[in-house]
Amino acid sequence: MTRKKGERVAEDKDAPTGHQVIKSYLKTIDNSPGVYRMLDAQNRVLYVGKARNLTARVSSYARPTGHSPRIARMIRDTAAMMFLSTRTETEALLLEQNLIKQLKPRYNVLLRDDKSFPNIFISSEHDFPRLEKHRGAKTRKGRYYGPFASAGAVNRTINTLQKVFLLRTCSDREVEAGDRPCLNYHMKRCSGPCGGKISKEDYAKLVREADDFLQGKTNKVQAQLAEQMQAASDAMEFERAAALRDRIQALSSVQSAQGINPRGVAEADVIALHMDSGQACVQVFFIRSNQNWGNRDYYPRLGGTESPAEVLQAFVGQFYDNKEPPRMLILSDGIEDMDLMAEALAEKAGRKVQILVPQRGEKQELVTGALRNARESLARKMSETATQAKLLAGLAEAFGLKEPPGRIEVYDNSHIQGAHAVGAMIVAGPEGLMKNHYRKFNIKGEDLTPGDDFGMMKEVLTRRFQRLLKEDPDRENGIWPDLLLIDGGAGQVSAVHQIMTELGVADIAMVGVAKGVDRDAGKEEFHRIGARTMALRHNDPVLYFVQRLRDEAHRFAIGTHRAKRSKAIGATPLDDVPGVGAARKRALLQHFGSAKAVSRANLADLKAVDGVSANLAEKIYNFFHESG
Repeated sequence: MTRKKGERVAEDKDAPTGHQVIKSYLKTIDNSPGVYRMLDAQNRVLYVGKARNLTARVSSYARPTGHSPRIARMIRDTAAMMFLSTRTETEALLLEQNLIKQLKPRYNVLLRDDKSFPNIFISSEHDFPRLEKHRGAKTRKGRYYGPFASAGAVNRTINTLQKVFLLRTCSDREVEAGDRPCLNYHMKRCSGPCGGKISKEDYAKLVREADDFLQGKTNKVQAQLAEQMQAASDAMEFERAAALRDRIQALSSVQSAQGINPRGVAEADVIALHMDSGQACVQVFFIRSNQNWGNRDYYPRLGGTESPAEVLQAFVGQFYDNKEPPRMLILSDGIEDMDLMAEALAEKAGRKVQILVPQRGEKQELVTGALRNARESLARKMSETATQAKLLAGLAEAFGLKEPPGRIEVYDNSHIQGAHAVGAMIVAGPEGLMKNHYRKFNIKGEDLTPGDDFGMMKEVLTRRFQRLLKEDPDRENGIWPDLLLIDGGAGQVSAVHQIMTELGVADIAMVGVAKGVDRDAGKEEFHRIGARTMALRHNDPVLYFVQRLRDEAHRFAIGTHRAKRSKAIGATPLDDVPGVGAARKRALLQHFGSAKAVSRANLADLKAVDGVSANLAEKIYNFFHESG
């Protein structure tokens, strides 16, 4: 039957499945465009698809023969279907990709890594703006340049552009104090607004030069710097000429590091696909302002029999589901609905988006370079995956597991005498570390004794597995661990086993990793419930693997603890005042000098602070004086 979006079908494990079930839905649908979902007997979504004509598409699945092995398996498992009609096929395409990302069906091509990209931001609200890395919503007033492929690409570009354009890195407070220049000024990496060494007008010229470069006007910027260097040399200002020479060299290093700087392509994403042995790598190069702003590789999940057109169609739809597309997409292969996809992306962006598969010229050269990267990246990935599979098999053999673990969770705690305590969980699987599955836990237990590692671990595991029991009680979604690695010895393992028993999940394999007698790396002892303490050979690859996992958990826990401690050190009583956000907090601290001075200020003085209304001033005053 036809159902509304989000409506569930009652579970019936004995329900019939296959093409006859699909055929029975033909009486309930029409020829309109729409999205369909195929579900198994347990109500799990097997596949999400879109159709220009729902009747025609469902009829193709109702045939008993003529399907690829993957589609045949999907039809065999189908026990129910859901439909949603749309006004246009474009609307169906957008909805299809959104549902695929949301539901992650087993038989769809799925883009697994979908992080946002960083930008370079230059504020238009500050007299001395700085080059900043920005990620997320573009709510601040200023210019955004991007996307860049990674935080590393942004950091490298910002680092070099600071040498070229001498824009500041110091805080707003240091600039406003204006009492002394920072170290970067003395290293000739900053023009010195924090020490009053440059006027607003001259600084604005540097900002315009940086804007010109980021807009692709590199020749103009280089010509201006060369002209200034020659003038300084003619005036025998050799120190200034040398400084300008260094800036020109730094600018050249940015361009050479970018590698690809196409003249005829101002704004495009170059997307190339390489497939081998049922696996795929999609390489994306970001071209903006005729400059290469980095590249990134993706490894979509495949069923094994998809065509390049099908894989790229799914990738493009899911990749731009939450990103603004550029004016041009340059693809290595054609996709199934190229015109429709261009129309859908144009509707999303509010302007024309061109999709093309070049056969010659500069654009084809860009695709060739991206394809080479995709081929090499996939080869490395497959090699690493094969090595990881051997390590997981060795782990299973060493610790007596029934089969190689598909998901390993490693836990660690970090604190200083109980203060700022955090728990950390890292995850590893067949493809290595799964960083998007890492979790941090702020220890909340108020009755814990400072430094009580057992108590902290109990809180972390209780919260973790109570959530798993709630979200996936049947352990069907691949988010349950097959093996726990605990940083600790026999006592820690025994305590954790008791916790797991109380939660009813004691069947999960668990190993405690403890330093040996001399506490040397390489002499680790391994503890398991109901088994003797064991060790691995000093040169055993499995030992190195476990050490890397333990060290990664420790690194993540320490980093999380330091971030929490730094935040606590920077905290003030103003953080608890309703209506006082970061901007108003900064204004109050700059006006009064300290949080203590704010707490002692009278109402009239609070009202005098820029950005603080009379109503907010009363709230702040009452917050600090109501108890008196």
